[in-house]
Amino acid sequence: MTDLLATWYPWIKAFHVMSVIAWMAGLFYLPRLYVYHTETAEPGSASDAMLQVMERKLLRAIMNPAMIATWAFGLALVATPGIVDWSMVWPWTKAASVIAMSGFHMWLSARRKDFVEGQNRFTGRAYRISNEAPTLLMIVIVLSVIVKF
Repeated sequence: MTDLLATWYPWIKAFHVMSVIAWMAGLFYLPRLYVYHTETAEPGSASDAMLQVMERKLLRAIMNPAMIATWAFGLALVATPGIVDWSMVWPWTKAASVIAMSGFHMWLSARRKDFVEGQNRFTGRAYRISNEAPTLLMIVIVLSVIVKF
């Protein structure tokens, strides 16, 4: 199995990067939709219904599959011999950041359910601030992997 992973390593890495890009795009866009939803749509209005459709499709058709693919390809990379040295700090900072990113994804998913139930309790400003979380986590992840600090 490890020989197979080593042989397919460039392909696995390429698909990992593509899934990360798709996931990050959703993580950046969904909080922005929540800002618009909070600031412009009254519960039960036509714009509320339209934003709910957009949010659901973004989450279910793009973000969830991209997160699953990111994790699957990432774990395949971790299982490839010679790729990760767990005695270094960088794989731990990356792992912690990816787990935090997944937690943020789940938080966004819970907020979508709040909108569906007409129970949003956050302001547009709160969603704008939350939108910085994936950026900060991405910086830690990229520096961890590239600089290996």
